[in-house]
Amino acid sequence: MPNLMPTGTTPVPPPRRLIAVGITRRHDGRTITVRATEAGVTGTITARGGAR
Repeated sequence: MPNLMPTGTTPVPPPRRLIAVGITRRHDGRTITVRATEAGVTGTITARGGAR
């Protein structure tokens, strides 16, 4: 089988896609969660252990 790739060239990897990135923080009895995807950004703030 002949080599179809010219010598001296390297194959180009497929482009990467961002699936999701996020962060979770806990501060003063609250949990803050933020998540970003191609569709948009969502976030929540929840209290831990009930109200003070």
